[in-house]
Amino acid sequence: MRRILIIGAGRSASSLIRYLLSKSEKENLHLIVADLSLALAQKKTQHHPNATPIALDIFDVEERKAAIEKATIVISMLPAHLHIEIAKDCLEFKKHLVTASYISDAMQALDEEAKKNNLIFMNEIGLDPGIDHMSAMKVIDEIRAKGGKMLLFESFCGGLVAPESDNNLWNYKFTWAPRNVVLAGQGGAAKFIQEGTYKYIPYGALFRRTEFLEVEGYGKFEAYSNRDSLKYRSIYGLDNILTLYRGTIRRVGFSKAWNMFVQLGMTDDSYIMEGSENMSYRQFINSFLPYHPTDSAEIKTRLLLKIDQDDIMWDKLLELDLFNADKKVNLPNATPAQILEKILSDSWTLEPEDKDMIVMYHKFGYELNGVKSQIDSKMVCIGDDQTYTAMAKTVGLPVAIATLLILNEKITTPGVQLPINREVYLPILEELEEYGVVFNEQTMPYFGYNPDLF
Repeated sequence: MRRILIIGAGRSASSLIRYLLSKSEKENLHLIVADLSLALAQKKTQHHPNATPIALDIFDVEERKAAIEKATIVISMLPAHLHIEIAKDCLEFKKHLVTASYISDAMQALDEEAKKNNLIFMNEIGLDPGIDHMSAMKVIDEIRAKGGKMLLFESFCGGLVAPESDNNLWNYKFTWAPRNVVLAGQGGAAKFIQEGTYKYIPYGALFRRTEFLEVEGYGKFEAYSNRDSLKYRSIYGLDNILTLYRGTIRRVGFSKAWNMFVQLGMTDDSYIMEGSENMSYRQFINSFLPYHPTDSAEIKTRLLLKIDQDDIMWDKLLELDLFNADKKVNLPNATPAQILEKILSDSWTLEPEDKDMIVMYHKFGYELNGVKSQIDSKMVCIGDDQTYTAMAKTVGLPVAIATLLILNEKITTPGVQLPINREVYLPILEELEEYGVVFNEQTMPYFGYNPDLF
């Protein structure tokens, strides 16, 4: 049997494992599901006869190499920084590798050797990065095939809570990596191109510069800019495009409310707060407020943020129980960002019956035969439950489908790569539609950002 080694059985692996097990009889597959927690690996394989759960410590070099040597192909669902040693072992034992993570410099450095050994190291084949690449390149390639010239490309994606589970004032719950949410936008100004001009948004202004999006059946959303929208400009072949912008989707009002945390300094991850372990939630927020002999923390917060007590922004803060003097942080040597994550997790953790939602929205502006047009492409995916979430589905299924395509020699181009070639994105997007990951495209006149000119 063909042995697929899956390293990492976390939340994103559930749909991946289920898909491959469903194909295991027909495709002659045996899954080795490896995780530091044997119990977790056992839970994900559910006693399937074509799966073997194993405990694997990837820092045990002999154990790791032995597992990889026995595999036909390797899938790494570990955090991105842990892929590289697995990739080096795959080179040593001549195994293909699939990951959902961004291509790091260390991974890219293996490209030449992977090509020499005719190995496919497929990366960025999850949701974002992944489905965003594939769905974008499909439309861009179709426009180019007709002789069209790209004028604008905007791409937005967000992990949200499904409408039926949306029951807080923030219209948001953590569906993936809370720490990434808290630190979003940090590390430099957001950079993009609009009408041929480079634009920059410093972190302090990021959440007040949003764009609105409408998705039929789901209402209005907003998006704030990703830190570097230009990362894929050359990869997508869009070096001469007038507008290139990538952003993160939230419900309208989220960004304005989140900006309160930014202005207070609660998202800072650069220093440790003394006494954090015994600090109350009230002491935490009061740490960022000026001293006043008589004003309460509530009054000082409203004055500093310039919000009235009947403002919905105030209600959003109260909903988080930020001013509770009895709740303790219980985190030693914690940064403000770590404490904020802890507080938000109290209110924003998905309940067992909750469902998540993925929204992706692309805009393509182009000129063809002297006529300027725009295609809007939208995708909404709702999770089944807390095991087979929308996030697990949209991350895991592309990984699984790509793995099978590589095994069956439908994807043959070697090297370190992302899924921007037709041999990769066409069959994967087609099969994803069977699982409810469907893009609806609508053509309309193109106005760009200068509507008065038309």
